[in-house]
Amino acid sequence: MTDVNMQGAGSTAQPVLVVDALKKHFPVRRGFLSAPDLVLAVDGVSFSIGLGETLGLVGESGCGKSTVGRAILRLIEPTDGSIRVAGQDITTLSNREMRPFRRELQIIFQDPFSSLNPRMTAGDIVGEPLRTHRLASGKACEARVAQLFDRVGLSRAQMGNYPHQFSGGQRQRIGIARALALNPKLIVCDEPVSALDVSIQAQVINLLMDLQRDLGLSYLFISHNLAVVEHISHRIAVMYLGRIVETADKATIFTKPGHPYTEALLSAIPVPDPTIRDTRPALQGDVPSPVHPPSGCHFHTRCPIAVARCRVETPLLHEIAPGQQVACHLR
Repeated sequence: MTDVNMQGAGSTAQPVLVVDALKKHFPVRRGFLSAPDLVLAVDGVSFSIGLGETLGLVGESGCGKSTVGRAILRLIEPTDGSIRVAGQDITTLSNREMRPFRRELQIIFQDPFSSLNPRMTAGDIVGEPLRTHRLASGKACEARVAQLFDRVGLSRAQMGNYPHQFSGGQRQRIGIARALALNPKLIVCDEPVSALDVSIQAQVINLLMDLQRDLGLSYLFISHNLAVVEHISHRIAVMYLGRIVETADKATIFTKPGHPYTEALLSAIPVPDPTIRDTRPALQGDVPSPVHPPSGCHFHTRCPIAVARCRVETPLLHEIAPGQQVACHLR
């Protein structure tokens, strides 16, 4: 079992979420007579998130970040592993048994338009969780929705408008208000600002940080934007081809990265000075297929320091410094 007791600033002795050896494999059938292949989208991921803490989950597109978030929420069913919320294993609970935990776990989706029902008003969208869980109805529901609109920076007069009448940033604020409606402990933020303009991204990120400070929320913040992750996260987990290859606090990740893949991600950040020549080595090659991932260390086909051992033996996460874990044979 991988060590998942990785607490950061703002966490408590009892983590809000503990994920241990989580796997999600999708069958892919190539023909009627052939056995299905498996897409190893998530292949043994472990981490924990404390109260009031943000864990940033980063990596290239297709590495399995969003699949992790959806598996935690049981929007898709995990293949293996365990998910514990406040000490309770929810991995195999039935839909009926999961209902109380739906209130504790919410999500903010990437696309602020397709995640909203175009036939419902903004007020109805935000109030829907309250009605579904029978927490409020009628005037009480309307009053709670009005409070949520105020909280996320929207006007109460806009409660009767439809999604197409809002800007992208405003639509994402509706999504945030909906996620807040049930007073959750953990919110999965699945690329919540990637579809927004840069100036609007900053406003939404600052809103999320204010909500965390005021309400004690915990976030799993999924993104490929390292600048955004650095701004909002307490700790960062770096993911490559279905596996976590490094975890550490954000200062360590950005100043003393331990895994070659983390170093490669950081070297890809543009230097904001046209007079400085960028001499950093670029990451070579493409991400291998998750259907037939490389043996041993998944990163060895692109790693500049790989040795023979990397091709045959899977590295496990181990501590190379206090609070910093790396899955690399050479570190």
